[in-house]
Amino acid sequence: MAENELPSPPFHPIPGLPNFRDIGGYPVGGSPQDGSNARHKVVRRGLIYRSSEPSKVTEDGVSKLKSLGIEKVYDLRSAVEIEAGQRDGFGWKVKEIDGARREFVPVFLDQDYSPEALALRYKNYSSESAEGFIAAYHDILEAAASPTNSYRPFKTILEHLASPSPAPCLIHCTAGKDRTGVICGLILSLCGVDDEIVAHEYSLTDLGLKERHAELIKHLMSNPSLRDPVAAKRMVSSQKQAMLGTLATIREKYGSVEKCVVDLGLLSPEGIKQLRSNLIVDANEEEVVPWQNHAKLLS
Repeated sequence: MAENELPSPPFHPIPGLPNFRDIGGYPVGGSPQDGSNARHKVVRRGLIYRSSEPSKVTEDGVSKLKSLGIEKVYDLRSAVEIEAGQRDGFGWKVKEIDGARREFVPVFLDQDYSPEALALRYKNYSSESAEGFIAAYHDILEAAASPTNSYRPFKTILEHLASPSPAPCLIHCTAGKDRTGVICGLILSLCGVDDEIVAHEYSLTDLGLKERHAELIKHLMSNPSLRDPVAAKRMVSSQKQAMLGTLATIREKYGSVEKCVVDLGLLSPEGIKQLRSNLIVDANEEEVVPWQNHAKLLS
């Protein structure tokens, strides 16, 4: 693999769309981990993709997205966020992809973008320890599940995946890291993927987003709530301790990820059972993502 080449799977090279990858192919807890020829249980590939925002995807990139059969695109950004990305010269316009329906499902509503709310959120994200991210990810989960958020973003996505025959979908926010990371972490955990592997999948954004780091840091520093370039750099990182801590916090508060999802009204127990039926499949050794090898690229 070339120095700047991303491991595939899980990454797919989509021109103009960094950090695009499949969250499938990871072993479910209890599958053999020793390289044996036994059948594995893995998360289904070719169904759930994640990425950064797609405004700069090229025509060739669109063709490749269509070839993957993506029928739904879940946009977790708020209207205010999208408008600011265009106003500030980043060109983050809404991109409609032929053959795919864009679902506007913001995690944070427009009123959450007050200077006070931004200052607190940025303080959490720019913290030197993982605790800041863990607090911020708790806020993401609460905002996505709040009864005042009529879009119910996480509920909408999980119910799609728990439908009888879910079509392939793409989930994104701006960077494809935090809001996208939380919902993808929930999905993998519901399937029984070990925390260490869930956190590894989250940390792959450090590789996938590298080419957009400068752009995103510039965008962050355009806000008066954040003027520290070191803090901004920390904000675009994806250290696995943040996801490990988030999952631990969920279990501490709710008892399990499953109970969290049920208690927050995101999916019923029957829905979780159907989601697992849809997403967990048999696979041979060569069909399992070699995540331990990919982890070496992050060290």
